[in-house]
Amino acid sequence: MNSLEYEVDLLSRLVEVDTESVSKKGYEKCAQIIVEEAERNSLDVEIIDGEKGAKDGLSRPNVIVTLDSGSDVTLLVESHFDIVPPGSNWKYPPFKLTVENDRAYGRGSADNKSGIAAALGAMRRLKNESLDINMKLVAGVDEEIGGKYGVDYVMTDAGLKGDAALVVDAGIERLFLGASGILWGKVEVGGKQGHAGYPFKSLNAIDEATRLIRALNSYKETVERKESNLNAPPEAPREKVWGRFSVTMIRGGEKENVIPGTCEFRFDRRLHPEEQLEEAKEELKEHFNKAVSEAGCKASLEITNSLPGYHTSKSHPFVKTVSEKIAELRGETPLFAAELGGNDGSFFAKHNIPVVCYGTIRADTRFHGLDEFVYLEDIEIVRNLILSLGKAPRESIAVRA
Repeated sequence: MNSLEYEVDLLSRLVEVDTESVSKKGYEKCAQIIVEEAERNSLDVEIIDGEKGAKDGLSRPNVIVTLDSGSDVTLLVESHFDIVPPGSNWKYPPFKLTVENDRAYGRGSADNKSGIAAALGAMRRLKNESLDINMKLVAGVDEEIGGKYGVDYVMTDAGLKGDAALVVDAGIERLFLGASGILWGKVEVGGKQGHAGYPFKSLNAIDEATRLIRALNSYKETVERKESNLNAPPEAPREKVWGRFSVTMIRGGEKENVIPGTCEFRFDRRLHPEEQLEEAKEELKEHFNKAVSEAGCKASLEITNSLPGYHTSKSHPFVKTVSEKIAELRGETPLFAAELGGNDGSFFAKHNIPVVCYGTIRADTRFHGLDEFVYLEDIEIVRNLILSLGKAPRESIAVRA
C-alpha cells in the first residue's frame, strides 16, 4: 500500500479550519493552505474570487491548481472545501482530524476536503511525469449553498475551460454519471394576528400553512412518480433515481399567547437528472396555485435557489476511460448510478463538459452528521484514480473532431 502520510497531513490542516458556508470566515485561511501546498510542489495556482460577482464583501476564494503539460486537452478535477455546521455532541473534535481504525474523523473529512488532499497527492506525483493531458484542480467554495459564486462563477464568469471533469464530491460505491437537480422555495402564508384567548377574532397562520402543506401532498405524489433512466445509489429504496419533495422548515409565531398572523415554510424539491429545470418550475407554480385554492388561504411562493440536474451518456469515451481505470484499481467494473443529491458537476455540464463523479463520500461516512469520517482506503483509491487518469492518452479523455 502506498503511503498516505502526505494526504493525511494535508487533510488534517484543512479540517482544522472552520469553513462553514454561511459565515465564510475560514475560506481565505483554507484557500491559503491549498495555495501554499501547490507552490511547495511547483504547481501553478491562482485564486478566482466569487466575491467579484457577489459584491457583498465576503471573499469566496476558488483555488485553481494547474499541472500544465502543454497539451490541448485538459481534465478538470473538482472538490470543495466549504462545509455545513458541525452541530454538537461529537465524540471526536470536529475541527481536529482524528485517525482511528483506518478512518479519519472530522467535519469535512469526507465531504469534501479529502477530495482536495487526494487530488493534490496525485498532482504532486504527476509533476515530473511526461503527460499527454493537462490537469486542473478546482477547489471550490459555496457548494453547500448552491455554488453560484463558487464553481459556477469560475466556469461561467471567469471562463475556465476544460474537456472533461471528474467530480470527487461523490461516493465510491458506484461511478456516478449524473446528479439530481434542486429547487428550493419559500412560502409565506397570511392570517390575522390576535390574542390567543380570543382565537375567534383571529386567523391562525400556522393552521392556514398546515392546510396548504396537506394540499401539496398531491404535488408530492406527482413528483415521486417521475423516474430517471439512471440507477439510484445502493442505499436508496428504489432502483431508479426519482423526484422528491420535502417540507424542510417551518416558522411562525412570536409568543404563546399571540395568534400568529404569518407563517413561513420552506421546501426542497429534487429533480431526477433528466428533468428540465424550467419545466419543473412551471409545474411547481401550477400545483402551488391549485393547492392555495384548495386550502382557501392567502399565500405567496418564492423560488430561493435552483440548480439543474445533469447526466453523461454511458457510451461517452470519458465514461469508458474512467470505468476501465477503476476496474484496474479495484478488480471489478463499477456499476453506474446517479446521485440523489446535487453537486457542482452541473456547472461543468452547463458548458457541455462531460462529467463523472467518484469520490471519498461513502454512504456510511456520516457526511453532514455527527462524527463525519472518511476511510483512508478511499483517499488512496481516489488519489490513484486521478494518478491513472493523469497518465492517460489525450484521446481517452477528449475526442477531437
